[in-house]
Amino acid sequence: MKNNLMLGVDIGTTSTKTVAFTLDGRVVAQHAVEYPLLCTAPGMAEQDPQQIYQAVLTSIAQALQAVRAKGNHDGVALVSFSAAMHSVIAIGQDQQPLTNSITWADNRASVWAGRIKTEHDGNAIYRRTGTPIHPMSPLCKLMWLREDQPQLFAATARFAGVKEYVFFRLFGQWLVDYSIASATGLFNLQQLAWDEGALALTGVVPARLSTPVPTTHHLQGLDAAVAAQLGLPADTPFVIGANDGVLSNLGVNAIHPGQVAVTIGTSGAMRTVIDKPVTDASGRTFCYALTPDHWVVGGPVNNGGNIFRWVRDELATAEAETARQAGIDPYDALTRIAEQVTPGAEGLLFHPFMAGERAPLWNADLRGSFFGLALHHRKEHMIRAALEGVIFNLYSILPAVEDLIGPTRRMMATGGFARSALWRQMMADIFNREVVVPESVESSCLGAAVLGLYALGLVPSLDVISDMVGSTNRHVPIATNVAIYERLRPIFMALPGKLEQEYLALAAFQRDAPTP
Repeated sequence: MKNNLMLGVDIGTTSTKTVAFTLDGRVVAQHAVEYPLLCTAPGMAEQDPQQIYQAVLTSIAQALQAVRAKGNHDGVALVSFSAAMHSVIAIGQDQQPLTNSITWADNRASVWAGRIKTEHDGNAIYRRTGTPIHPMSPLCKLMWLREDQPQLFAATARFAGVKEYVFFRLFGQWLVDYSIASATGLFNLQQLAWDEGALALTGVVPARLSTPVPTTHHLQGLDAAVAAQLGLPADTPFVIGANDGVLSNLGVNAIHPGQVAVTIGTSGAMRTVIDKPVTDASGRTFCYALTPDHWVVGGPVNNGGNIFRWVRDELATAEAETARQAGIDPYDALTRIAEQVTPGAEGLLFHPFMAGERAPLWNADLRGSFFGLALHHRKEHMIRAALEGVIFNLYSILPAVEDLIGPTRRMMATGGFARSALWRQMMADIFNREVVVPESVESSCLGAAVLGLYALGLVPSLDVISDMVGSTNRHVPIATNVAIYERLRPIFMALPGKLEQEYLALAAFQRDAPTP
């Protein structure tokens, strides 16, 4: 039996997915296991690490079962991992979790993020570590735990992210890849080691963190019982891999100068690849590691597909229910409604800051709003403005990225939004660039698998990805639409800065307001 399969495993915010690929990138089978995001207190967004570990085991085992059910009996050459960034788990002396995994979406460290910025020269920490100062960052989470939960902090033997926990359960070693480490705010990008200044601020010594290793680091020697559960030989190479953002760029073949990957799922991000670490003087962008010659700069947004879901559930419940009864996807029905309105929604703008915002403003206190409402506006204008607002918001990252790397040209678009022709065309028009949708929708899994090939020396470079990624849709800007959006875009981008104090006051009121 030849080892002609590779598994890409993506440990995400709402599910873990395993995709089995042939060595040339063709999808053979896949399986996903969902789990809940625990949000039982204001600002809280946690996950059960044991559930995630079991999801990893189940998704791998079920994907392999699906492969064999199709009559494919090729062996597995490698298993390689992608994972969401910024998670923190407190681990006790007995190596068991003392907390859930505190995810990127958890906002409870917001006070400490503000204090790091203003009282502890946060920009200097960012310039060394590449992670903007924001509640998502493990740097801020550790400050919050130390100051607000001192007993828990003192009882913690080490702090680890969710992929570190999974690898410990699999191999008994606490390891963190450079890519995940570079998204903690604790890791020096130039030295590829824990940053002394950031650690001194948090009161955490390196012995309480995992050992940093390259993204190509691989392990063998699974426990026999785990290997049997997975249906894999115990000596199957497991490649530690990287974070989901940088691997998504690899998975859509956006790893060369001028190429930009834009993803809109629940949240969203814009990323491009450069050959050395670079940070922004104003702290607007992140810089995360992929390999020594591939560094990813860009920015994430909190508000993407979650805005479309809010529109469906709060503004268009009747239309959504009518669509369901007719056997139509409610989102398809809403995009048809939005298509009835001309680009620019007749002067109605929507700022989609429903969950605060990360790049480029890095302000958890931002709040959503419609701007420019007039009596002639109807529900369909509000729907279109909301969709346009998500794209305008992503565009606001582009100037910061181009300040660092120079002009960009082609955009590779992925995520759930890419299924919508309307949204794809909006992106082409608002960005005034060609938008290409790659054939593979599981970009982080494919990126992980290709990184695994490179890690094991099975391919000479990451450029083999170009032979694995086709395209399904291409959109070019429509000149008349571009002209409309170029008039509205400066208005959209100017407002958040003008309302900074009002956002702060309103967010404070919302935190203090009694709930019914």
